[in-house]
Amino acid sequence: MGAMAILKATLGQGGGTTILANHPKRPGTSGQRLVLAIILTSALLGPTLHFARAAVSPDEAGRLKTSLTPVGAERAGNAAGTIPPWTGGETSPALGYVPGEARPDPFKDEKPIFSITAANFRNYADQLPEGQKALFAKYPDYRMDVYPSHRTAALPQAVYDNIFANATRAKAADEGIAYGVTGAVGGIPFPIPQSGAEVIWNHLLAYWGAAREDNIRNYVVSSDGTLELSNQYHEIIDFPYYYPGATPDSYGDYYFLRREVSDGPPGLAGRGYLVWSASNIARHPVQAWQYLPRERRVRKSPLLSYDTPTPDGGGIESFDDYYIFSGSPDRYEFKLLGKREMYIPYNNNRFHATAIADIAGPRHANPAALRYELHRVWVVDATLAPGKHHLAPHRRFYIDEDTWFAVYADAWDADGRLWKFSHGTMYMVPDLPAVVLASELIYDLQEGGYVFAFAFNNERAPFKPTPPHSTHEFSPDTLAAEGVR
Repeated sequence: MGAMAILKATLGQGGGTTILANHPKRPGTSGQRLVLAIILTSALLGPTLHFARAAVSPDEAGRLKTSLTPVGAERAGNAAGTIPPWTGGETSPALGYVPGEARPDPFKDEKPIFSITAANFRNYADQLPEGQKALFAKYPDYRMDVYPSHRTAALPQAVYDNIFANATRAKAADEGIAYGVTGAVGGIPFPIPQSGAEVIWNHLLAYWGAAREDNIRNYVVSSDGTLELSNQYHEIIDFPYYYPGATPDSYGDYYFLRREVSDGPPGLAGRGYLVWSASNIARHPVQAWQYLPRERRVRKSPLLSYDTPTPDGGGIESFDDYYIFSGSPDRYEFKLLGKREMYIPYNNNRFHATAIADIAGPRHANPAALRYELHRVWVVDATLAPGKHHLAPHRRFYIDEDTWFAVYADAWDADGRLWKFSHGTMYMVPDLPAVVLASELIYDLQEGGYVFAFAFNNERAPFKPTPPHSTHEFSPDTLAAEGVR
């Protein structure tokens, strides 16, 4: 790597205050002469710091066809036999499935093999996130029912092919991996990860399909146990990164496009959001707009990101809590802590077919509605990057090896107290095929209460894959037109 490339990568890492120039494609930073001299000297004498890791070798990538699955998970089961080997996942819809209806639970006749309770959870401490242990300590009736493990995750062959190609071509953006990824398309970029940041990008770029539509509800359960519908909306989502035939150079600057328009409760009807997420945020910052019916106009809203509290999240949920973690990773430094066997919410189709009233308990979700299985997860610690700010300066993410979706996140506040616990649910979509991150529970471990987000229970066509939408669907003008209806 040349001296100027190293300089560019380093100054984009967050070591100083990042100042964006007027042109969105021209990020710039300030630095001291001493730092500049050290960087240039390192470049001339032989760099020892690793700013942008190269893709893995062809020999390493070959493991994706032998000891590893096509996505980079361990193909073998565990020694105890409690995690089975991966044999291809589930690609056939359950018997009786009617397209457009809720997807059945193929394991509906299984019974729990044991339960983790407030009385015995310390015996399983190594297999639980910190937030789960806090729930056991806080609520004596909290419980996890553990079922046999099934490695149902599967992806289309075209996605497997892209992942194999990404393994030898994907790398950090020139500005640093905190800002983006280059050389990848149509599959997770780093199937054989070497850093925590690579694992986080795998989560951000995990497979949901090329496009979808949903009818979603968000609920807040306050500390006194009151259940309130906080938002009801229709969303459309496109992943240009996964468009059929896309190449690393053709899918554009934004890997994720999302538009939502609320139709309830009455006070929110017509409100809308539009977000574009970029694969290189140093060159293309997050683009976001909101439409407020009382103003009858669309406003640019860059604050719809990071740790800004969501209006319908009861003071618990922030925008980057969406789907455990979303948006831009540049405010953190990520450390890969390794892989662990943990009890995680998996194959939760029964949960998503259960009525909200039978899930949302007064202090936590109904334990009987959730299914937990033993799986292997990557563990990544996130700490605040120099010069950055976040309401949760320390977070820990737990990422499923078979899907690359984060299933849990612990979050600590600025005083070092465990504050929030995000708990995902994994939904089988064999007609896609995929196992995807779906509804999310976000607990306030200090004040009590929780958010039940992205609920599509009782919807006739939950998680509806669609062909890619027109780019017009993700324009501010369309957002305004939808809000007026």
